[in-house]
Amino acid sequence: MLSLTRRTALVLPFATPLVARAQDWKPTQTIRIVVPAAPGGTADISARLLAPFLQQHYGQSCVVENRSGAGGVIGTAEVVRAAPDGLTLLLGNIGPQAIGLSLYRSLPYPKDALLPVAGTLRGPNVLVVHPSVPASTVPELVAHLKKNPGKLSFGSPGVGQSPHLTGVWFNQATGTEAIHVPFRGAGPAMMELVAGNIQYMWDNLTSGISQIRGGRVRALAVSSADRNPRLPDVPAARETMPELARFDVNTWFGIFLPAATPRPIAESLNAAMKAWQETEEVKARWREMGGVSLYGSTTEFAAFVANEAEKWGEVIRKEGLQLEVG
Repeated sequence: MLSLTRRTALVLPFATPLVARAQDWKPTQTIRIVVPAAPGGTADISARLLAPFLQQHYGQSCVVENRSGAGGVIGTAEVVRAAPDGLTLLLGNIGPQAIGLSLYRSLPYPKDALLPVAGTLRGPNVLVVHPSVPASTVPELVAHLKKNPGKLSFGSPGVGQSPHLTGVWFNQATGTEAIHVPFRGAGPAMMELVAGNIQYMWDNLTSGISQIRGGRVRALAVSSADRNPRLPDVPAARETMPELARFDVNTWFGIFLPAATPRPIAESLNAAMKAWQETEEVKARWREMGGVSLYGSTTEFAAFVANEAEKWGEVIRKEGLQLEVG
């Protein structure tokens, strides 16, 4: 099902020469980090935390550009088309880089169009409701949904994103119906939830935790197999109902380059991201957001991404899900 398998650890025996060659590469122009989502979500937060570090590390300007739409396909396509010179990076995620590869009928790029560089972080999604919803537990929300089939709406950061399919699976497992309302990013979706224009959503815990702590939304469950230490009183969804016993979802984020990018460039950026992940600022931010580091070598991250794409592809095929890029 939708469980996050442990990252495959592969050892690259000739990593040292690669790293040495990687140190010879340095950008000579501004670096762009393209985020295929609107400002305010976890991908955007990750990019804006990484950009100043890369700017200082390489001595070149580094800017973040949001290119939202089509479940991350628009932003991904922009990076795929970019010159493979290390100056255009994608802050990708589980949506377009794993789920979307099988979810969409016709992508404007091949499945191997990107080169995985390094992960940033991973973490669960969290089920949050507007305070007006008469539910303080998952069973209460399910009962409310069953009393009002097709009348409540749930938001997501976009069709095909992890929170969207988490919501789909939740409704399927509990036998409930709700209207899906996609937005161009987690930030806009959360704004509409806080405003009461949608009733609930599965959000990345890493981006939604501030709204939970501020009391603007109510957290009912996390999607991971176990509780999250940042919200110890919020149960894992699979604790709450027998129908959700196999419910286990985590989302993730990472840096990608156009597939034709020379390997030393990817290794240089990977080494920079390793140093970035080791800073106290980043460690503290991940703890604050309820996520954990997803750093690994380029080989490890590539294996992780391939495994995620295969796993979600199987789930999507079993469910018969297929969408047009829109």
